[in-house]
Amino acid sequence: MLIVGLLSMIAGCALLAYATHPVVAAVAVMLIGVNFGVSWPGFNALIATVVEGEVRQQYFGVNFALVNLGIGVGGVIGGFFVDVTDPATFTTIFLVDAASSLIPLALLLGPLRRVRTQHDAEADAPPVGGYREILRRPAVLWLTLLTFLSVFIGYGQMEAGFPAFARQVSQVSTQVVGISFAVNTAVIVLLQFAVLRLISGKRRTRVMQVMALIWALSWVVLGATGFLPDTVAAAIGVIAYMGVFAFGETMLQPTVPAIYNDLASDRTRGRYNAINSAAFQGGAITGPLVAGVMLGAGLDIGFIGVMIAGSLAVGVLALVLERAVPPAANGAPDIHRTVDVDDARTQ
Repeated sequence: MLIVGLLSMIAGCALLAYATHPVVAAVAVMLIGVNFGVSWPGFNALIATVVEGEVRQQYFGVNFALVNLGIGVGGVIGGFFVDVTDPATFTTIFLVDAASSLIPLALLLGPLRRVRTQHDAEADAPPVGGYREILRRPAVLWLTLLTFLSVFIGYGQMEAGFPAFARQVSQVSTQVVGISFAVNTAVIVLLQFAVLRLISGKRRTRVMQVMALIWALSWVVLGATGFLPDTVAAAIGVIAYMGVFAFGETMLQPTVPAIYNDLASDRTRGRYNAINSAAFQGGAITGPLVAGVMLGAGLDIGFIGVMIAGSLAVGVLALVLERAVPPAANGAPDIHRTVDVDDARTQ
């Protein structure tokens, strides 16, 4: 699946490099979207096959830091290289994107080609549960709701709600917005490893509750900048918001994917990660829509209120999830999974 996704990514980027019509560009972006659609559940399932237990949580955290480092470096390179008055620079950058996908493709065909992610079929094995059956598990249902809401008030707002509020209400410059995104990346890269040491051996749901409080505080900081528009204090507050929010991010990514994969068995791992991916994308799609409607209608205070309430609701969902998830999947210390947690049984 990852190979298919990468081939689609290469084709999409190459096509986008030479697109001169909206329809061609749309097809190219759809091909790129195919990669994003299959890469998340496929990659997480591959990781969960290679590592397990506490190491799995640490790997997801390290992976998140590296992803943000790549986004930051790529953004800086693209910002310096691309010239909106020279279409050839766009062609070059898209072709470089296509070429860069050859590296993971080579790794999958080379060092990782012998990694098996398929579960050996057994005659007496129970049938693999469908998505509806998996979502009937209380732990999965609450975790999926938590993931959706976290992305809705988190990543979904970073794409639209945050920059719109910063420009429209806080009235800071685009340079300040750009600096704030750079601070976000820097905080994640610099603090992720330290956070991983701090949360090691802690219940993952407790870590999520701390994250929820941190995110609520970050939205309070951003909301306060609206009372001091077009000032140095507003600029500092906007940048501070991104720094505090990024600190909370370092607690989300190591925990949620780890719980999903600890709840799953080898036979259902792909479907669990697909549910995680769908919840994430759902929040990323609806978040900007709600932000656009509220900020477009001038509901600035209401928007911040919804974000703060949503952050606190994530903490409540984490508390509910703690009662539903098996201790082993919650990262409880001194508890090891010895039976199939897909059946929600622990020793």
